[in-house]
Amino acid sequence: MAQSAVPSSSARPAPVRVPVRDILPWAVFAAVLGVVLIYFVGAEQGATSLFGGTWVHEFTHDGRHLLGFPCH
Repeated sequence: MAQSAVPSSSARPAPVRVPVRDILPWAVFAAVLGVVLIYFVGAEQGATSLFGGTWVHEFTHDGRHLLGFPCH
């Protein structure tokens, strides 16, 4: 048998291309959110504190140790 019963097709579907202008707002949002989270976990205490008291420090305390930030 020189021919197969199923025809071979080497055509692949074209990859889906997402325009950068659709991704850019989400990328900026993720970057800003990441910076805010790193600030609260890493620097929200002492002289750079935006909120009084220690509730933000206590809320993010284990995250500080997990990420290697010194806190006490």
